[in-house]
Amino acid sequence: MLIEGARRVGKSTLAEEFGRNEYASCLTIDFTHAPDDVLGYFGDMRNDLDTFFLYLSAYYGVSFHERDTLIVFDEVQQYPKAREAIKQLVADGRYDFIETGSLVSIRENVKDILIPSEERSLALDPFDFDEFLWAMGEEPLSRAIADSYARLRPLPDSLHRKAMRLFREYMLVGGMPQAVETYIRTRDFHQVDEVKRDILKLYRDDIAKHAGSARRRVTLLFDGLVSQLSQHEKKYRVSSLEPNARMREYDEAFFWLADACVVNDCVNSTDPTVGLGAYADRATIKCYMADTGLLVTQALADSNVTEDDIYRDVLLGKISINEGMLTENVVAQLLHSSGHALYFYSRNDRDDASRTMEIDFLIVSRYPNAAMKPRVSPIEVKSSNRYRTSSLDKFKERFSGRVGLEYVLHPKPLEVRGDRRYLPLYMVGLL
Repeated sequence: MLIEGARRVGKSTLAEEFGRNEYASCLTIDFTHAPDDVLGYFGDMRNDLDTFFLYLSAYYGVSFHERDTLIVFDEVQQYPKAREAIKQLVADGRYDFIETGSLVSIRENVKDILIPSEERSLALDPFDFDEFLWAMGEEPLSRAIADSYARLRPLPDSLHRKAMRLFREYMLVGGMPQAVETYIRTRDFHQVDEVKRDILKLYRDDIAKHAGSARRRVTLLFDGLVSQLSQHEKKYRVSSLEPNARMREYDEAFFWLADACVVNDCVNSTDPTVGLGAYADRATIKCYMADTGLLVTQALADSNVTEDDIYRDVLLGKISINEGMLTENVVAQLLHSSGHALYFYSRNDRDDASRTMEIDFLIVSRYPNAAMKPRVSPIEVKSSNRYRTSSLDKFKERFSGRVGLEYVLHPKPLEVRGDRRYLPLYMVGLL
């Protein structure tokens, strides 16, 4: 199993905890610090696995038990030869293996190796809202939200207000495990912000170290995320980064950030149908930060520190930080965590206003009124209590035969009007 994810998302902790709980012994080889002697075993003893395992066991002082030992290759992208060796190690059959890594698909980490077909990949995202509630000791509220969604009955006002308050806290803190742990322990947004600044610095260091010839464009894209998402139309316009820039020139940079799990790309589906990817226009793309808490820190990075009271003023609505940007970003984050590929629909017709519309997200879901066959479900995201749904109305009229349930995600309680479901924002992870 290869666990992929952003730096500091908890890959190593998860793998080691699993190993301790489920196996008689667990060995972790961290390839960011592995000594040359250990690296040499992978070259010198590939054809003598008895000696290979004997030396690993002796070097790390871990007893191996056949069919009951887990070996973790941590940050395996740092030593691609170990990843290539998985084919032989799995075929040997004595032990189980988990690899963890980020940037596992960029050119420098896959050149000159044969990627093993035995490798199964698992993506690890930041905590979703449910996991944030569990960490906060709010499991009963999590269950109440799930029950409300299943029954299509709104929560009582008191619970709705509590859930929305916690959802706003989640947006500001984000889902990176160290940030969540710090918030639970201190309830101090300033200390949480310091954790997130360290993570952002780590991302910048990775870009400088690993982005190669694409470094400048990756940096421009990363630095431009906040300004791009602050626009009314959140489609990424590379022409704002440098004169005469073209999207195709930035393909490698977009891929790099997505492979590093720093961003979640959302692509325009020009002819929305159940196979949304069949009509994907990658020249028109929205680029969301993979963790909304990191986006908040990026947006508030006007000085070297962001004090706790600034966060609390944002939480209470006393300071505006472009609520629409954060709300749309967190919806993208939670849809991605739920396993949805991210698509949107955008059309601008100067001659016919009825054909001009922008749908924030598109997913495919089963439609009760069509014998549970899959249909396209448009999603509109609203950050305030007052809004219009003109694009959603136009989309339904234009693509009526393809559209199933429609969703409006807003701060208000749950409401159902025919095929249109108005859901509080804290339910997005249940879609």
